[in-house]
Amino acid sequence: MPGIDFDRVRAEITMEQVLSLLGFQPSGRSGVQWYGSCPLHESTSKGRRSFSVNVAIGRYFCHRCQSHGHQLELWAAATKLPLHQAAIDLCRRLGRDIPWIRRW
Repeated sequence: MPGIDFDRVRAEITMEQVLSLLGFQPSGRSGVQWYGSCPLHESTSKGRRSFSVNVAIGRYFCHRCQSHGHQLELWAAATKLPLHQAAIDLCRRLGRDIPWIRRW
């Protein structure tokens, strides 16, 4: 199986696109910093701000479940797929070409 250029996936797919696919609705915003309920675990309140994401640099952190990373890692965690499969799934869901690496 050929490899995937994960850097290209991260450059071409934004954190906002991943959050939209996950149905994330921020309960607050401060510039490029968004807050809300974590899309990875059950939250008891829609107004909770346990989840923080910086959409400019594409990084997230949940203060409750301690999950953190970039948009591809968020998609992998949400779908419970290994990173390679998550990248393929994410590209397909967004109608993007998969950036295969054919030669190492």
